[in-house]
Amino acid sequence: MIQYIKRKNLDVLKYDTCIENSIQSRIYGFSWYLDIVADNWDVLVLDDYKAVMPIPWRKKFGIKYMYPPFWVLELGIFSLDHNLDTNTFLKHLFKEFKFVDSRLNSDNNITLNQQYLQQKTMQILNLDKDYNTLFNNYRKDRKKDLKKALKLDLTEKWNDNPENLISLFKENVGTRTPNIVESDYLILNKLIRACLQNNVGEILSIYDHKNLLVASGFFLKHNNVVTILISSTDFKNRNNGANTFLIDRAIFKFEKNYKVFNFGGSSIQTIAKYFLSFNAETKKYQHIKYNKLPILLKLFKR
Repeated sequence: MIQYIKRKNLDVLKYDTCIENSIQSRIYGFSWYLDIVADNWDVLVLDDYKAVMPIPWRKKFGIKYMYPPFWVLELGIFSLDHNLDTNTFLKHLFKEFKFVDSRLNSDNNITLNQQYLQQKTMQILNLDKDYNTLFNNYRKDRKKDLKKALKLDLTEKWNDNPENLISLFKENVGTRTPNIVESDYLILNKLIRACLQNNVGEILSIYDHKNLLVASGFFLKHNNVVTILISSTDFKNRNNGANTFLIDRAIFKFEKNYKVFNFGGSSIQTIAKYFLSFNAETKKYQHIKYNKLPILLKLFKR
């Protein structure tokens, strides 16, 4: 039986154990992670935490709706059973919420309600070969970028200050993403520091010969997967190969201890093409877009 359990009534130990041991285990599902990034969140729970579906939610005009928090790349359903019928979770979800906007994880496969599911893509690189082999499989323009980076004497710096990364992101990517507000950056800072403290994240920064920050990224580590949560380059100086150098140095470091490098995912063709040039492959996931609000209220969540 599936129950809707409020965060305050959640058995956190059982919940986190389910996330940890689930087939679809993702760092974004843990209680400590959601406590940082979500305004509010509750959970759909199957039986005695055999499967869970965390639900970040907000309220507007007195109506609760499920939304995708910033800094969460995958959520969805987490189960201990390969044969779980994931469709039942959507039935319960749609009973609880009239509006749902949520990215599932790539191990979920919902077969019903296809009219509410969008197919999206992410890019991953299997780290099943040594670094030299991985490098040789890069496309020519990525190798050209790396030669450029070496000529310009770019250097890598691990464990840089989170504020440096966030400032670079804010001044470049952030200016093109106006829906990210100041409170989102405060949450990001808190999240990065929590991840660093729990040893599940690392910062890599790239500096030029004048010691100016030209690229930086934050990498999440969970089980056998490393994921770029956020990254940015200095848009005023984009022809120095810094972003390619950033990703290459991360692949070089993590290749030895991890099986998959996740680029963070993008369905934007130009970005996806760039990630694929590292010899990455495309992986699909589903995104729920469900709106059964009354006609007058549909306008506020188009």
